[in-house]
Amino acid sequence: MTQRPYVLLSVAASIDGYIDDNTDERLLLSNDEDFDRVDEVRAGVDAILVGANTIRRDNPRLLVRSDDRRKRRVDAGQPESPIKVTISAGGDFDPASKFFSAGDVDKVVYVPTSAVGTATAAVGAVSNVVGTGEKVDLGFVLDDLGRRGVRRLMIEGGGTIHTQFLAAGLADEIHLVVAPFFVGDSTAPRFVGEATFPQSPANRMHLAEVKQIGDVVLLRYLPGHADDA
Repeated sequence: MTQRPYVLLSVAASIDGYIDDNTDERLLLSNDEDFDRVDEVRAGVDAILVGANTIRRDNPRLLVRSDDRRKRRVDAGQPESPIKVTISAGGDFDPASKFFSAGDVDKVVYVPTSAVGTATAAVGAVSNVVGTGEKVDLGFVLDDLGRRGVRRLMIEGGGTIHTQFLAAGLADEIHLVVAPFFVGDSTAPRFVGEATFPQSPANRMHLAEVKQIGDVVLLRYLPGHADDA
């Protein structure tokens, strides 16, 4: 059987759990030192996944920034940056967005079979569009990425994607960076939405690492390992 990739979920949130606010400007939840840490993590994975709403809202490039890290990947026989992956229910994308236009790396788009035509018309020339059946099944996505040689998958959001992977018990590791402020807007995007999570009071996650990075703190959790401490 094809081995599914190891799934690393990466997120920065305010103390009250928000990953953005409702202004037009990007909310900076981290600092330069932590951005460099994230770049190092990106350089060590085979693929990065974000949801369609994150592409529309944040327009991320999802590329390794460091010249040295890109060179090390190339020297190891890898592309300069990991494969870019996204999931969409409707397949309505802008091919000019940086997800599709930035970087000479493969892009994979997973959509329900009913949305394959829409997605292909929009971004079929610049990505691999994959139909997953009646709806996007995360197990199918992981199996397909495994067949594509992806051994480590980094998930960078947004809240809907985080919720789906965590509620399905498909995250192997969480990197949660906590910013030293509050957002305080109940309509702003949160780290996760409502769901039934296997990571419950009766099944506590294992806290593997705590690290101060300037004025933020990194909490590294292993969801699949109950904390027996």
